[in-house]
Amino acid sequence: MDFLGTVKGSMLEGFYPKGWDFAKIDACCSNPPESIEEPQSFWNKDFGLQKCENIYEFDMVLGHEIALEIKKARDEGRKLIMILPVGPMGMYHWAVYFLKAWNVSCDHVYGFNMDEWADGEGNTLEPTNTASFQYAMQDAFYGPLGELTVPENQRNFARKDNLPTYPEKIAKLKAEGAKMITVYGIGRMCHIAFWEPFRAEEFSSFDEWKKQNYTLGTQLHPLTIEQNAITSFKSRTTLVPCRANTIGPGLFLQSDKMIGGADGAFNRGMNWQGMSLWMTLRYGPDMWVTSSVVPTLPGKLFYLKELAGPLVAECN
Repeated sequence: MDFLGTVKGSMLEGFYPKGWDFAKIDACCSNPPESIEEPQSFWNKDFGLQKCENIYEFDMVLGHEIALEIKKARDEGRKLIMILPVGPMGMYHWAVYFLKAWNVSCDHVYGFNMDEWADGEGNTLEPTNTASFQYAMQDAFYGPLGELTVPENQRNFARKDNLPTYPEKIAKLKAEGAKMITVYGIGRMCHIAFWEPFRAEEFSSFDEWKKQNYTLGTQLHPLTIEQNAITSFKSRTTLVPCRANTIGPGLFLQSDKMIGGADGAFNRGMNWQGMSLWMTLRYGPDMWVTSSVVPTLPGKLFYLKELAGPLVAECN
């Protein structure tokens, strides 16, 4: 049965981004698991992966990597810009653990949350709403750090009034010698932050796409909504906002280093992130696959070993 041939002319046509090459995607996903870390021609020489045996190891080593970058910047006496996600989340517990163990103050850190739920006009949830990303960051990272925490006036959240100030604030900090690190997860649709691949249709060239710093109230793909229903809303799709404010490639492509995490595995052999991971690593830089630009920058991507596959059909 030719599944790829059934997409054209079906209700699935228009569901997937127009620029997706399904034969190419299938080739990405057909590689043997043991080849996943083999460098590709388009990878940055300082980009690499680290396999994790389970979620416990994943959370710890990713948290350690974040804490280490904060400590390194502190030791070098420079400011640090950190673009931060809400998902994955388990690493924040360990980042706090290591920073406290080392007694590292974070008053040199400038945090920029990469996205936030919003309506079509960019209005966001109240910070006290437990579903908001601002609440999540306070609960998981800024709050637990206690007296070592990032000063409140150095914490930035993707609100309607603040997200548009990100480019100017980041440019000023970089001019003062700050380095920038983006921490990220890879979406089901290969987004980084909430920059969905179908947004590529709005731009005339890859270069134009690369210049987009942010957007307010962007529409989310149905699979992104379902991903979040599963991972954050206990399966209640009706609770998941359909729009969000988000940074764009114009900001995260300025990163001096990107620290990523792919932990989208369930029990009984199920996962939602295997295809997204392989597309990120093998598709090649393309504005229709947002995460495909990640390997072109210095950084490290931590992943659960089962996401490498083999990605074959099984009944679970």
